[in-house]
Amino acid sequence: MKNILLNSLVLLVLLSVPVLAQKKDIVDTAVGAGTFKTLATALTEAGLIETLKGKGPFTVFAPTDEAFAKLPKGTLESLLKDKEALKKVLLYHVVSGSVMAKDVVKLKKATTVGGQDVMIKVKGGKVMVNKSNVTATDIEASNGIIHVIDAVLIPKEAKKAH
Repeated sequence: MKNILLNSLVLLVLLSVPVLAQKKDIVDTAVGAGTFKTLATALTEAGLIETLKGKGPFTVFAPTDEAFAKLPKGTLESLLKDKEALKKVLLYHVVSGSVMAKDVVKLKKATTVGGQDVMIKVKGGKVMVNKSNVTATDIEASNGIIHVIDAVLIPKEAKKAH
């Protein structure tokens, strides 16, 4: 009887390990960090939550709440009212595939899922995406990678409109 209980306990632990080991997707990982509330709101408004919860893999250059706060006055509010412009801005932060930091630093540019390129450079040992600094790298999610940036990336066409 003791062996049956012990074997049952071992089986229960082994069956629960894969569930415990599963990573959260990009959206849940970002929300769980607590510093991407504005990004989560913007993704919701743009209808992109399900996309970034999808299979992927995706690489997201994720601006923090502080990054959104640096936008010129009225920019965020204007984008939140214009779903298509907001979507373009947000997709400008997403690259198809899982691109780890060791690979990002080898690139000069990356094409976003929005179709435009972001420029990548290493300056003084720091990685920059356009004019934004990468402040944290290789945050792994079940469907890709997050690199944290300190400014919101605005594609050229969106700059003209807002």
